[in-house]
Amino acid sequence: MPGMACFERASPALKEILLKLYRNEKPVELDHHLHEFGSVEYHIQSSASDPYHTYLSISTPLLSHGVLHSNGFSGYTIEMVNGICSDVVEIVEPAREGYQLTLRLDFAKIPQGKESVKMITEISTVQAVILSSQLKEMLRTVSSQDASQGMYKPIKLVYHPREPFFVIKQPTKITAVFPMRFKENSDVIIATAFFQELMDVGSSKAWAKVPPCTWSAIPPPELRGEHFEDLSTNGGFVSFDISSHHVQGKKLDKTVWSLLNFYGFVKYHVKCTRGFIQRRMRKRLESLVEVLQKASIEEDQYVKKVQGGRCVKKLVGFSKSKILRQRYDFTNKIKKLRSRIKIRGFSRFRRRWLKIPKFSSMTRYSKLD
Repeated sequence: MPGMACFERASPALKEILLKLYRNEKPVELDHHLHEFGSVEYHIQSSASDPYHTYLSISTPLLSHGVLHSNGFSGYTIEMVNGICSDVVEIVEPAREGYQLTLRLDFAKIPQGKESVKMITEISTVQAVILSSQLKEMLRTVSSQDASQGMYKPIKLVYHPREPFFVIKQPTKITAVFPMRFKENSDVIIATAFFQELMDVGSSKAWAKVPPCTWSAIPPPELRGEHFEDLSTNGGFVSFDISSHHVQGKKLDKTVWSLLNFYGFVKYHVKCTRGFIQRRMRKRLESLVEVLQKASIEEDQYVKKVQGGRCVKKLVGFSKSKILRQRYDFTNKIKKLRSRIKIRGFSRFRRRWLKIPKFSSMTRYSKLD
């Protein structure tokens, strides 16, 4: 579920629960807690005494630090939540204890057929609407007239407890910085290659209109002075420069959603790349083992053919007397080879030139009695 929540605006688990409640013919008692993506919690309550109303409470991290209401959300965020199926969804004040927002869903106002699935899917996007609205509120001020000269202090945004990122407001742009952390060293290598490729592609003419991307192994200057635990990474820092034309019209929603899901996209890419490499290595190993096994089988067959095929068949065709006679003839041939080789005229040459001289000893010995 966490992996799918990164890329789908509608929570798949929340959508499934709400559809079951809506399609049940009889009212059911339900008090269900749902945790999603590490820091998001849903509380779904349904009572048999009130079959048409379901209460949905939400606890989610806060991205913005501007003017907040009592529930922790800004006026812009509340306005965006009210726009979700306004005929069906109503904000309950105050929210349930331990939650920032409670919604009352009136299933009686949801039409039958395909329209019901569409409306419940839209209701399930409430978490994405809350997060997107908070970041949209920041990005809309990228070219505001009240932007003074100089650099603003970085704003730490926590989408996931272990994956915070920073937004730095500047007069002509907003810079989003993502500290990248990975558990495995192999993931660091894959991600580093991906970031370098992302910079190369982003600098090409075909992608000149997208936010420029930069990667650095050390923190960028904009983050100097931040806490050490926020800057200690093994995957470096990825930065995106967002200009005014990146947040105009429908581009704003697309830019916001891309930033919120950048961590999830990188993890998805690293996971797929690692799986692809492992499959290729496994396939290569299997092919090498197959070649070795084939060579071993062919060698065994050849040895059996030589030892048990031609030689045995040849021996079987002879009788015992023939085998002994062949051995005797072979022995005689070896003896002939070892005998003296006769060369014509060699005896005369030996008598003339190879005579052993006779030596007379100067010392004579007498026999002792």
